[in-house]
Amino acid sequence: MASWDGFAPDPGRDPNASLKQLQSVLDLRVDQRGSQRRLKKHVWHCSLRTAPGDRLLSDEEWAEAARRVVAAAGIAPDGDLDGCRWVAVRHATDHVHVVATIVRGDLLKADIENDFNRAQAECRKIEKEWGLRQLNPGDGTAAKEPTNREKHKAQRLSQPDTSRQQLRDAVRQALAGAASEAEFFARLETAGVLVNRKVGPSGDTLGYSVALVGERDATGEPVWFGGYKLAPDLTLPKIRKRLALPAADRETDARPAAGTGGGRTPAGRRSPAATARLQAADTVVDAIDVLDGEPEHAAGVFQSTGEVLDALVATALPAQKQELLAAARAYERASRSHVRAANANSRTVRAAARAVLSGGYSSNRGPDGEAAATVLSVLILLVIAASRWHVEQGHRQQAAAARVAADHLRAAYRQAAAQPMAALRERGRQLPKSVRERQEQALRRAVPGDAGRQLLAEPEFDALAAALAEAEAAGHDPQALLARARSWRELDTADSVTAVLTWRVRHIAKLPHPAAGTGRPGRTAATTAPATPAAADPRRRR
Repeated sequence: MASWDGFAPDPGRDPNASLKQLQSVLDLRVDQRGSQRRLKKHVWHCSLRTAPGDRLLSDEEWAEAARRVVAAAGIAPDGDLDGCRWVAVRHATDHVHVVATIVRGDLLKADIENDFNRAQAECRKIEKEWGLRQLNPGDGTAAKEPTNREKHKAQRLSQPDTSRQQLRDAVRQALAGAASEAEFFARLETAGVLVNRKVGPSGDTLGYSVALVGERDATGEPVWFGGYKLAPDLTLPKIRKRLALPAADRETDARPAAGTGGGRTPAGRRSPAATARLQAADTVVDAIDVLDGEPEHAAGVFQSTGEVLDALVATALPAQKQELLAAARAYERASRSHVRAANANSRTVRAAARAVLSGGYSSNRGPDGEAAATVLSVLILLVIAASRWHVEQGHRQQAAAARVAADHLRAAYRQAAAQPMAALRERGRQLPKSVRERQEQALRRAVPGDAGRQLLAEPEFDALAAALAEAEAAGHDPQALLARARSWRELDTADSVTAVLTWRVRHIAKLPHPAAGTGRPGRTAATTAPATPAAADPRRRR
């Protein structure tokens, strides 16, 4: 399609031209440097591709795109007569390959430092100018992608993920809620990961690398990945910064969370896993308020929330793990930006991650299912808020990643909420007529007009009515609970508003697990007359 001077041999069109001739003219400057000055790697290669759905570009447009990219990358800057030699070859309707030798006409090596980012920036300009699909610009904070060799190796070994991705997951889960550097490394070793610490003359650890057991290179040595090769925030200095705590907080945060139930009654009906998840839900709700403050505090919350997700992945049963793992992997991109994260507001969130790990494995049944649905519902809320915060900050990559994470969290929520929601719906259908009518009236007063009538018509209103009746029997005002539940950020993205309100009402009122059963309610608290309304919760909620 194009070349450095427009006269390069073209074996694709000219029957008298050969690939050997093309190679010779491209390597001319390389050969002129001589064997003593020969570069170890002298070939530069780049592919340019349009997105599915984009219009077909003409040969002239592909030629212009190639010229602009090699100029931006430093291969052949505009107006530089000593630029490198290059050609662009069209392999299909949607892409071309650009190949160059990086020796200039003055026999110096081309300045291609940061060529990838400069080429990508030029591609974003071309997309906008030519009306093509616009990708989100990178900001240098993304984790390194697996190489093609790593992907092919994973396919050859029938592994679902590359070694790099498996190790990244292992390091993040080991870091979740860790109280010290020693605990972090101990968790890695317990997980069956090989750990190689770089120790200085003083005996201090200067860095680390990890490898999978049984993974060997051609020489038989383990295939090591340093922290930075996994993700920018997994270097040892970044990990130490996250683990840093004031002396007054270190002893408290180092202790595992006690399964006291967080003041909920009756605590004895909940497993440690359920108790820890409900405590985490409280913490996440409080953390959402921080997003309206200083950017560095919001960034700290986003970073530590990733640890809660990693802790949920580590303690999920196999049937639940797939969606949670996909959510955690997507969110890790949203948790990292150029905004410097502050530790002040992230300590409590990291402590919640530690409590989740201490609580152990969780199922989707009984109290565990209710607690899982509750914490996932508030995590969805925070991730949506994170996406909007990143949009306001101009972080398009992070905003897109947060939206993907929210989708996976919704799928995980639907799995967790299925059984306890079915039990609540059954209880709601069996409420005495007078009790149900009171809840309907409370909803109409809290949500007047068409919006309230729409909520009453939703299938999940039976579950919401059961939650309101139980809260009323416990001394709460149903209308006030609904008003508070609606004030927790937005509801526009909910698949079912009444389902979300059900978990928010139960969470605010600190109701015990709804016992499953299809029999008559009988003498349950939900059928008794409402008690005197309890005092309003003094904690502020946005």
